[in-house]
Amino acid sequence: MIRLGLCCLFRDQPIKFVTTTATSIGKMKRPDALAKLSRLCLENADALLAALQFCANHDIGCFRVNSQILPIKTHPTCGYEVDDLPEQDEIVRRFKECGAFVKKHALRTCFHPDQFVVLNSPRPDVVEKSVQELEYQGEVAEWIGADVINIHGGGAYGDKQKALADFARNLDLLSPRVKSRLTVENDDKIFTPADLLPICEATGIPLVYDVHHHRCNPDRLNVEQTTRQALATWDREPMFHISSPIEGWKGPKPERHHDFIDVEDFPQCWRRKTITVEVEAKAKELAVGKLLAELQRLQEPKPSRRKA
Repeated sequence: MIRLGLCCLFRDQPIKFVTTTATSIGKMKRPDALAKLSRLCLENADALLAALQFCANHDIGCFRVNSQILPIKTHPTCGYEVDDLPEQDEIVRRFKECGAFVKKHALRTCFHPDQFVVLNSPRPDVVEKSVQELEYQGEVAEWIGADVINIHGGGAYGDKQKALADFARNLDLLSPRVKSRLTVENDDKIFTPADLLPICEATGIPLVYDVHHHRCNPDRLNVEQTTRQALATWDREPMFHISSPIEGWKGPKPERHHDFIDVEDFPQCWRRKTITVEVEAKAKELAVGKLLAELQRLQEPKPSRRKA
């Protein structure tokens, strides 16, 4: 069974997540700032439940949660602990209600932290900030039952093998609740599946195989080989990514995402697997719905032709 995933936002549905800026919060007295942040967290918990309800009603099996679901949570001057918020208990209760809904409806949730999360940075302050962000998302992941916090390998910094070793070593900085959910994804510029698979096998961190990135940044492995090896890194339902280039594969920037998915870009070898495939497309819920319908049509048995 293929479970398609929606990433963070909606195009047409009136389901919105709210945020704020450190500039705005920094101008407020701390009690007023915490009251505002508390209200925003509650609004986002309600929006998440609405998003999950939409997914359950439209055969969308997975929802990626926005990294700012608790706005500016880890900001160096305006950040906060959930215990600091005046409605902390209600915030946690509402997010746990989302987790109960996920479990009841056999959905899946995940996180994909922002690009500033770089575990193998040569700068200790960047690594520290990355760990803080991952720990915050791990806390929310516990509330809602998310089983994936997916990151990229980071930079090469002139020595790809050393960078990968630094990535593996810095996994020890993470708490068990984060490390047990952590996954790593191949990217379209630096780390290919062939680069990451040995690290996955050595550390037990699963590979989220992004086939679009692999087509932009190829290696010695083909799609079928990579799929097989990526599946073997998982101890739970595997998660992959799909997207299509906005100007086609021969366009000037094939790494840029289209509004929708060309069903021909969906690998044949994925089509009868039990996997989650996150749909990274600008049309959001419309793109997921369109791909779902096209995949279902492809799987429908063709009527046999009888001789007259």
